[in-house]
Amino acid sequence: MDTPMTIPERAAHLFVNGYNCAQAVFGAFAERAGIPLETAARMASALGGGLCRMRETCGAVSGGMLALGTLEGYGIPGDDEVKMALYARGQRVMKQFKETYGTLCCRELLGILENAPLSPVPSPRTEEYYRVRPCARFIYEMARLTEEELNRGKE
Repeated sequence: MDTPMTIPERAAHLFVNGYNCAQAVFGAFAERAGIPLETAARMASALGGGLCRMRETCGAVSGGMLALGTLEGYGIPGDDEVKMALYARGQRVMKQFKETYGTLCCRELLGILENAPLSPVPSPRTEEYYRVRPCARFIYEMARLTEEELNRGKE
């Protein structure tokens, strides 16, 4: 009998099987959110590569916030109590990630120069890509932090 994967393990697994960083993190929470993986992947697809490969906010971070909002967010304008609680929780997760890695910015995490040319063309997912790319650890950590926050419960 196979041991079920933890949410962080599932997120890393999704990444090394072709999903982008945001899809991997959010996809790891799909079952908990009661949505099909394909739907979660579509919802997070434009968040990969630091928002459509613009190398801005790390897609793993965006995927984590999408999971947090889906599972604990508000849906009614003016629900300021829930909004404030969500923002506090999201800030806590992002601060922990930033303390560990020094930034929330994809470009900085990957060591890409600010003026480097941007391209919408995805990098081929080869063995070499996964060997040198640090993203799997960012994905694992964001999924871990998000799950920890969700398990903490509401304040």
